[in-house]
Amino acid sequence: MIRTLSPAIRGLILDMDGVLYKGNEPLGDLPRLFSGINERGWRVIMATNNAIRNTEEHRAKMKSLGVDLEPWQIINTIQVVLAILKRHFPNGGPIYGVVTPSTIAALEEAGYYNDEKNAQAVIVGLDRSLTYEKLENATLLIRAGKMYIGTNPDASFPTPRGLLPGAGSVIAAVTTASGVQPIFAGKPEPAMYEICMERLGSTPETTLAIGDRLDTDILGGVRAGCRTGLVMSGVTSPQELAAWHPKPDLVADDIWQMLDIR
Repeated sequence: MIRTLSPAIRGLILDMDGVLYKGNEPLGDLPRLFSGINERGWRVIMATNNAIRNTEEHRAKMKSLGVDLEPWQIINTIQVVLAILKRHFPNGGPIYGVVTPSTIAALEEAGYYNDEKNAQAVIVGLDRSLTYEKLENATLLIRAGKMYIGTNPDASFPTPRGLLPGAGSVIAAVTTASGVQPIFAGKPEPAMYEICMERLGSTPETTLAIGDRLDTDILGGVRAGCRTGLVMSGVTSPQELAAWHPKPDLVADDIWQMLDIR
C-alpha cells in the first residue's frame, strides 16, 4: 500500500497508542515489524501525544515489547512543551503543572519548578492524581493572565479495557472553568511533526505520518504538509472516517497492511 505513494516515502512518523500497542499489548510482532521497516530503508520516529511517560520511559516500554530505539527516535508532548517554555521563559523558573510526575520531573530537569503562587505558566495534561484543588489552582492562575499550555487535546486513549479519559478531558475542565483556550503542544499542531522531520532528514512530501486518530494524528500531519496514513486498529470508526475530509492518503486495517509487511 505504501508503495503507491509518489514521491517515495523516506521517513515514517508513527503514533504509538492504537498503532503499535494498546495498553501493554503489542499489536503484532513488533520486532518483526521494525526489522521490516529497516530492511526497506525507511527512517522511523515515534511521535506520541502521550505525556504520561518521558522519553526514557517510552523507550523502556518499547524495549519491553522487543524494540530497541535510540533517544532521538521518540518525541512526545513534553519535549514540545519545553520548546514553548524555552521560547517564552529561556531562564527557567516557576510553573504550575496539572500533569503526571514524569512530566514534572522532565520540567524540573530543564529548570522549571512547580510553584503555584509564583507560576509564570500553567501546563495541563493527563493527571491520574487529579483533584478539585488542582483544577481550582490552575483556573485561578489562568484567569490571572498566566500562560496556559495544554499537552494535547486527546479526549481519550485506547486500552484493552476500552477508551479511557485522556489529557483533553482534563484540559476541557480547566478551559471551561477559566474561559481561556490553551496553547497546544501536541498533535494536531504541526510543531511535533516539524521536529520529527528535522530528525529524520526528510521533507513533508517524503514523510508518511501514521496514526489511529483523525483529529490529532491525521489533521496534524496535514497541517505539517506530510502524507498521512490512518490505521483502524485504534479509536477511529468507519463512520467517523466516512464523515472526515480531506481523507488520509492511505487507510488500512493496521500498520502491517499499510507498510506491506507480513
